[in-house]
Formats: sequence, C-alpha cells, structure tokens
Amino acid sequence: MATVTVNNTPIRYEDSGGDGPVILFSHGFLMDHTMFDAQVAALASDYRCIRWDERGFGDTPSTGEFSYWDSADDAVAVLDACGVDKAVFVGMSQGGFLSIRATLTHPGRVRALVLIDSCADVDDAETIEGYHGMLAGFTGGDPATQQAVAEGVSRLILGDETLAAEWIPRWLANLKKHDLNVAGTALLSRDDVQPRAAEITCPVLVIHGGDDQAISVDRAHLFADAVADSRGVVVVDGAAHAPNMSHPDIVNDALAAFLQTV
Repeated sequence: MATVTVNNTPIRYEDSGGDGPVILFSHGFLMDHTMFDAQVAALASDYRCIRWDERGFGDTPSTGEFSYWDSADDAVAVLDACGVDKAVFVGMSQGGFLSIRATLTHPGRVRALVLIDSCADVDDAETIEGYHGMLAGFTGGDPATQQAVAEGVSRLILGDETLAAEWIPRWLANLKKHDLNVAGTALLSRDDVQPRAAEITCPVLVIHGGDDQAISVDRAHLFADAVADSRGVVVVDGAAHAPNMSHPDIVNDALAAFLQTV
C-alpha cells in the first residue's frame, strides 16, 4: 500500500494500476479497503481499481476530529496521489456518505457515483441514541461486552456467520489501534445532504440489501429519486448492509453493467 498525507493524516491506499477507467472504492464504518476484495478481483482486468483505508480504520489513523466533508477531500487527495483526474466513486455506507459529499464539492472529479447501502439523509434521534450505546460498549466496555456488541453489529452489517467469524476479530483488533470515538463522532454527527441531492448531475446507481436494517431501502430510493441522472436501485434480496461481501456476484454484475454505460 502507498500513502498520501492530508492535513497531517497519512492516508493509506492501494492502486491496482493499469490504463482502464478508474474506480475509487470507499468502505463502510468498521471496515477497511479489503471489504472490496471480490469487486477488485472481478473488475481489475478491465478497470483501474483504487481503494483506501478511511480515517480511523485499517492502516489510516484518525489524527483529530473530522467530518465526512474532510473525508471527501481525502478521497480526492488519493486520486491526486495516483495522478487521476476523474473516477467512478463507489461507496458503501460511510463510504457513500463521503462519496456524496465529494460529488457535491468536487463534481469535476466524479465521473459517476455508486452507493451501496448508503443514503444522503440522517438517522432519527432514537436510532442515533442506540448507536451511541453501541459505540460506548465497543470503546468503554470490558472484553465480554465488546464481543457481545461486535456480534450484534455483525448481524446488523453482515448478516452472514462466515463473514462475522472473519470480521469480528478484525474489529476488536482495530479497537487497539484506533480511537473509535473519533470516527464514531463523524458518523453520528453528520449533516443531512438529502436536500442537495438534486445538485448531483453525474450518473448514479444505487445498490441496496433487501434486508438492510441499518439503512432501509426506502432511504435508498429517496436519494435515487432526487438525483438528476438516476440509473435505478438494484435491491439484493436476502442481503443485509454489506451485499458486496455477502452477495458479491449480484453486486459485481450490477457494477459491471453500470460501468459499461459511463
């Protein structure tokens, strides 16, 4: 992996290289760049795939408070470091939050936008309160509490026992590397950009797990219906919050078909 420093934060990224059109993959909360392994494996022969660890996850530290507007700038800085002018931004959940903001603030850098189980609006007060409780259990609890919270979160995000067995130990290890409260504050205090969705004029594809309990499908439709060039919502039946990992073939086919049009 390579590094680009943004506001004293070393951002780690991986570039498959090649001369094909560029895709920038941005991962979800608690995850890292490897959550897109299946997508890169399927697409790297035809596309240049760039993916990165966002602040507070993987090998990128959180060196201070930040917002998803800052993360949007991080994403563009990764493109700059790779010498890339434009890319298709593919963002899962948190990665979608920052990708929407990058599209708003750097529209000339975004060829097209793909959201995977993400949205432009914000959670209601009750949901945010529940997430604060989860965050407290993760960061302030004893090991047994942390394990229990991780198992609950895995059902919410992954909905797959095999993926949970892989990712729960990685989440717990991440707690020893990074202060999750910093990234958690960015997540839970994000602003509502749904009113600005109509400003987005690039092609937009939305992919969403049909059983997603973290972000409901209707919120995906809300965003897709508001943008100028919506290419529809692909609902992945039986998938939770991370269909690109639990149902990669369906997601890869949808991505490939969309990429051929942009």
